[in-house]
Amino acid sequence: MTLWNGSFPFYPGTNACFPFNTTWAVIASVFLSALATSIIILPGIRGKGRLFWLLRVVMGLFIGAVVLTIQFTRDWETGWVTANTSYKSFSRAMVNADIGLHIGLTGVNVTLLGKPVNQVNETISYNEHFAWSFGADYDHSYNEGLEKGLPSPILYVAEKFTTQSPCNVHRQYRISSHYASVTLWMALCTWLISILLFSMPILLYGGYMLLLTATLMLFSLLFFVTARNTSKCPIQFGPASLKTDYGGSFWLTLVTGLMCLLLGLGVIILNSMRPQKLKLVFNLVDEGKGDEVEVWDKSYLPAESSSSEQDVLMVPLGELCEVTATQL
Repeated sequence: MTLWNGSFPFYPGTNACFPFNTTWAVIASVFLSALATSIIILPGIRGKGRLFWLLRVVMGLFIGAVVLTIQFTRDWETGWVTANTSYKSFSRAMVNADIGLHIGLTGVNVTLLGKPVNQVNETISYNEHFAWSFGADYDHSYNEGLEKGLPSPILYVAEKFTTQSPCNVHRQYRISSHYASVTLWMALCTWLISILLFSMPILLYGGYMLLLTATLMLFSLLFFVTARNTSKCPIQFGPASLKTDYGGSFWLTLVTGLMCLLLGLGVIILNSMRPQKLKLVFNLVDEGKGDEVEVWDKSYLPAESSSSEQDVLMVPLGELCEVTATQL
C-alpha cells in the first residue's frame, strides 16, 4: 500500500464537460427561431415570389449565423497526434493518448484523450482552454493549469504559446486573432445593414453592403493567415510530431465570404442590366406586371393622327381660304 493510494493529492479529478457549447446553442436558437417564424408566414406569400422570399431568408440567416458563430469557434487551426507519453509530473507512468491542439480567435484549446480512456486508474479525458483575447491573461491561465496539476502533455503544448516561450508566437497569434475578430464584428454590422436595405428596399446599396461584408470576411482570413505562416517551434512527443492545419471555421469563413461576394456582384449586375428581373426576385413586382404597364401606357396615349390630318396641318397659311362670318 502506498501513500495516498498511489495518487497525487494535488491533482484534481477530471472536470465533467457540458455536453455542448452554450454560446453556440444560444446563437443557433435565435437563428432557428427566426427561420421557423419565416416558414410559418410563408403561406401568406402568393405565387412564385414565395420561393424567392424563402431563398433570401435562408441565405441571409445562414450568412449572419456563420459570421456570428465563427467568433466563438475554436477550430480555425487544428492538429492531432497519437503518442505514448508521460502522464503527469513526478510520475513514470506512460499513457497512450490522442493529443489535439485547437486554435481559435479567443485562445487555445488542448485536448488529451486516452486510448483507452481508462488508464493508470484514471479517466483520461481533458479539454483545457487558455484564453489570449484582449482582457484575458494567457500566462495567468497557464499558471492556473500548473497549480491544478494538469497532465504534462497539456502543459507542454500550452507552454509553446506563453509570452516567455522561446517560440515567440504568442504576440503574433494574439494580435492577428484580435484584428480578425474586429473585422468579423464589422462584417456582422454590414450584414445587418444589407438586410435592412434589401427590406426597404434599396437593392443597389444592399448589394454594395454585401460586397463590403465579403471583403471584411476575406480580410479576417488574411489577418489570421499572417500568424499561421509564422515559424513555430516543433511540438514533439517522442518520434511523433503534432502538426496543425487550417480548420473548419477557416474554410467556412472562406466559403461564406465568397458567397457574399457572388451575391453582391449579382445584385449590382442585375440592377444595371435587368432591373425588372431583380425586382421580381425581391417580390417588388408581380409576374406579367411589366406587360400590363405597357398596355396601360399605350391605352392612354393619344391616337396617332392620320396622314390627311397631317397634310392639312402642313398647308401653308397663305394658301388657306378666307372665311367670312355673317351675323344671324
